Amino acid sequence: MLETADELQAMQDLLDSSHAEATDHLRDIIDDNRTLRAREIAALMTGMRVLSFATVTARGEPRISALDGHFMHGRWTISTSRTSAKGRHLRRQPAVSLACIEGEELAFFTHGRVEFLTEDHPDFDEVHTHWTDFYGSSPMSWGDVALMRVNPTWMVGYALRREQLLAARSVAPEPRG
Repeated sequence: MLETADELQAMQDLLDSSHAEATDHLRDIIDDNRTLRAREIAALMTGMRVLSFATVTARGEPRISALDGHFMHGRWTISTSRTSAKGRHLRRQPAVSLACIEGEELAFFTHGRVEFLTEDHPDFDEVHTHWTDFYGSSPMSWGDVALMRVNPTWMVGYALRREQLLAARSVAPEPRG
């Protein structure tokens, strides 16, 4: 878990406002007993996670694919080939939706905007080092690859049986309130 206290607070504020502004239908499913808190999500979203990742075509048609995601400092970091359909969509329209879903047990949904992390970006070195350490080679050696970060505008975390899930994964539950 790489999140600072300030990053966790900002994430919790976004989680709270996202849940409060959600539809009644979503709040009926993801009620207070099933809502994950920032520290819990950060502890659960470690390592590489497979994400369902949605972009939009130039005609406004949704496209979904899967990609690797690494949760760092309260935000997803991702990569893709600049020449992929995803890469073209993101250069034109950086708005995305993504989800990390584990059956009915756990889900973490995010909407936001992609930020390209170029080598002159102040956070590039940390993200690049993390990815290189995880995969054993630099993502920049994989071809025409872009490292990106999703700056979230909406987030909701869900666990069907929150207390049991957290206990099974040795994550201390965060107090409500």
